[in-house]
Amino acid sequence: MTKDEIFNKLKTILVDDFEIDEEKITMDANVVDDLDLDSIDVIDLIGKMKQFIPGKISPDTFKDVHTISDVIETIEPLTAG
Repeated sequence: MTKDEIFNKLKTILVDDFEIDEEKITMDANVVDDLDLDSIDVIDLIGKMKQFIPGKISPDTFKDVHTISDVIETIEPLTAG
């Protein structure tokens, strides 16, 4: 999956499931400070992303993720299968 494909899927989840304004969702957006997601929301987001990530995801994988760009960089290698 390409970074653009991941970004588009991520944006769809954030808009549809978390009701975040699409204009706020940029590569530099901080998931906590800019998108107002709390730790439970981040866990829910990871759960929703599992639909396009084969295998298990360790919560530790996302411990240093702060921005949408970080999320994409973390997910991209996981989508290779």
